[in-house]
Amino acid sequence: MQGEVPALSVGDFAALRAGPEAYALLDVREPWEVALGALPEAMTIPMNELPDRVESLPADRPLVVLCHHGQRSGQVTAWLQRLGYDNAVNLEGGIDAWARTVDPAMPTY
Repeated sequence: MQGEVPALSVGDFAALRAGPEAYALLDVREPWEVALGALPEAMTIPMNELPDRVESLPADRPLVVLCHHGQRSGQVTAWLQRLGYDNAVNLEGGIDAWARTVDPAMPTY
């Protein structure tokens, strides 16, 4: 369907993390949110800073974009797709779904 943002479930992302395939993880939450809980390999660039820093994103491997619940990262993923980052995918449910489904030791907020 046209306009649909490519997405990855937290279960599929857990499998990607455990496998040998290289990927990049972009966390677009605000610094105070990242301080509450984050995945250690994530590049953290708040959504409002992305236009000035987009050139630092990799285009040669899957780029998983996350936020709190998946809405901001969905917007960012759609924007990146329009810029030609065909490798960008939204993490469905964001860090909240990750914490509730995959890593219950991670704090939720």
